[in-house]
Amino acid sequence: MSDQPVFTPHGKHLIAGAWVAGDTTFASEPAHGPVHQFSVGTPALVDEACRAAEEAFWTYGYTTREARAKFLHAIADEIEARAAQITEIGTQETGLPEGRLNGERGRTTGQLRLFAEHILKGDHLDRRHDSALPDRQPLPRPDIKLVQRPIGPIAVFGASNFPLAFSTAGGDTAAALAAGCPVVVKGHSAHPGTGEIVAEAVHAAIESCGMPKGVFSLIQGGKRDVGQALVQHPLIKAVGFTGSLGGGRALFDLCAQRPEPIPFFGELGSVNPMFLLPEAVKARGSDIGKGWAGSLTMGAGQFCTNPGIAVVQTGPEGDAFVAAAAEALKGAAPQVMLTDGIAKAYKDGKARFDGRNAVEPVLTTDSEGRNAAPNLYQTDASNYLQDHALGEEVFGPLGLVVRVSGADEMETLARGFEGQLTATIHMDEGDTALAQRLMPVLERKAGRVLVNGFPTGVEVSDAMVHGGPYPASTNFGATSVGTMSIRRFLRPVSYQNLPDALLPDDLK
Repeated sequence: MSDQPVFTPHGKHLIAGAWVAGDTTFASEPAHGPVHQFSVGTPALVDEACRAAEEAFWTYGYTTREARAKFLHAIADEIEARAAQITEIGTQETGLPEGRLNGERGRTTGQLRLFAEHILKGDHLDRRHDSALPDRQPLPRPDIKLVQRPIGPIAVFGASNFPLAFSTAGGDTAAALAAGCPVVVKGHSAHPGTGEIVAEAVHAAIESCGMPKGVFSLIQGGKRDVGQALVQHPLIKAVGFTGSLGGGRALFDLCAQRPEPIPFFGELGSVNPMFLLPEAVKARGSDIGKGWAGSLTMGAGQFCTNPGIAVVQTGPEGDAFVAAAAEALKGAAPQVMLTDGIAKAYKDGKARFDGRNAVEPVLTTDSEGRNAAPNLYQTDASNYLQDHALGEEVFGPLGLVVRVSGADEMETLARGFEGQLTATIHMDEGDTALAQRLMPVLERKAGRVLVNGFPTGVEVSDAMVHGGPYPASTNFGATSVGTMSIRRFLRPVSYQNLPDALLPDDLK
């Protein structure tokens, strides 16, 4: 047992260093445990937080990399100091098991510390220098230096499926703070208590490091007007979002319609197709089927990298793959989903497949309440390409097998996919020629291409890309995971013939 006291949320917003109560409240909807009341966010609170963030930027945007690295480490330390309390309320609110919450907390603190070390190296600054050439003909060249600078206050939307790693102090917040940008977080109403305790950790780090109060604010709950007010506030310079295609696209459009349009970095989901090549299926199709079932049901299928579609040729080897996947899925117990709304959406997604003439049910189950049981369906390439609904993400443990007649139809199907976060090839040495044929297609369709693995599990590292062509994300040149994600919150500035006294410290 932990010696940490039980965490009881106070239900307030954190606005520029002050815990602020709202006029109205909403009740949390935990998977188990006590219900708590939380203040409802308002556009007025958004305005207050954004103004405080802008004021903080004039100090925080000009801090040293060493000071920001110390701050990021302090946030990570404060989160770990609340480890047991975070796990307790996180499991209550989301229904996720302790092991998953503990692992996600480690990923969250790891991201913060990774960015701390990253900015100390200075690689993200992309420093360049063209020395003056006063004697160049026909015209002299001035002295020009370039460095990446922070852009200003950032809006971050907490994600439903990652209460820690993609929420209050998750990857977007870590990248923005590392860049030198204050953050205003709109907390997700699925886990407001988890958001509050993490915000307390950030607040403690602000106090211990002497950072400006407005460098971080958390606004809880709220209706659509809160999200709209946040992305349209004139002091917000970019938005980080992980969520549904519908919600993300609506916010993206609002960002584009502003008098000053701003970038909206939305990660909107994906069906993450897997292509099973003939030799691999012949040699180990059953093992791949079992592995797919495990990936498909991991976390009740509530990962944006969940491999929802498997492409395999017709024939007995493909049949064995499907049978093995179905058998493994039969043994998977129902799992609690993150919210009642997500559970309902999963049932609605399953209903799209039931009764469709072109879709064969391989394994169908009934999910009750907030629990989700796995489902498996099968169709062919021709029907898939003609029915757009079959390619829409179902957030949960539902898989679709698409059968193809051969290599030509497999390539045609690959070309027909929309933008994806990931694309996977299962292959043996004898499949190399077909894999080479698919690669030019898949690297245009996905942000991450992998071989002989499963895309669930996103490594937080320098080389990771978690993004892809629309609708996987709204900005194909960006990633929301890994150190390259800091680039979203920086812009290049050139300095021509400036004396050292006027240059940013990182150029001196």
